[in-house]
Amino acid sequence: MILVEETPVPQSALPVTQFKDHLRLGTGFANDGDENPVLESYLRAAMAAIEARTGKILIEREFSWTLSDWRDRERQPLPVAPVNAIVSMVLLDPRGEEALANDDAWVLQPDLQRPLLKPTSGLLPPIPSNGSVRIRLLAGFGPEWSDLPSDLGQAVLMLGAHFYDYRHDLTRGVPAMPYEVSALIERYRTVRLLMGSRS
Repeated sequence: MILVEETPVPQSALPVTQFKDHLRLGTGFANDGDENPVLESYLRAAMAAIEARTGKILIEREFSWTLSDWRDRERQPLPVAPVNAIVSMVLLDPRGEEALANDDAWVLQPDLQRPLLKPTSGLLPPIPSNGSVRIRLLAGFGPEWSDLPSDLGQAVLMLGAHFYDYRHDLTRGVPAMPYEVSALIERYRTVRLLMGSRS
């Protein structure tokens, strides 16, 4: 399975002003915007860490997901959440030739924890032998920062501030995710019933 982010988080969606307020940075100076690229990098790093820990996409963007076999042709779990739309499904044979799957053959079942791709009837389209299927999907809470649940938004600001605070302390490295951030994102983590563990 290969998941590729096709569109990055747009700069306009990053809450740089809120982040400055959170950090209590001074304003009104001639060089106010000089630190913006650095602040954006910490926000992106915090978002990436929280998305990796929770499996939730924060700001809406497009992904492509390639797999060589269905887990279950009656219901295929999707790798991230929330998924807002399936853009396309393409079947690829071993030579790389593509065939667009009929979009009447499947339906998205949204879910905050584990969205599913399900057939409208029968089974999902068969994947060619030694081939693959590529699914393009639109995932995320929404295109704007204001679309995020408030606790996830706060977690991003707190983790970004954590990275910012340790920006000069490269000899020790950045400590693990702070407990307060972990507590805020805990309810969004996907529960996998595998050997009785939580991931």
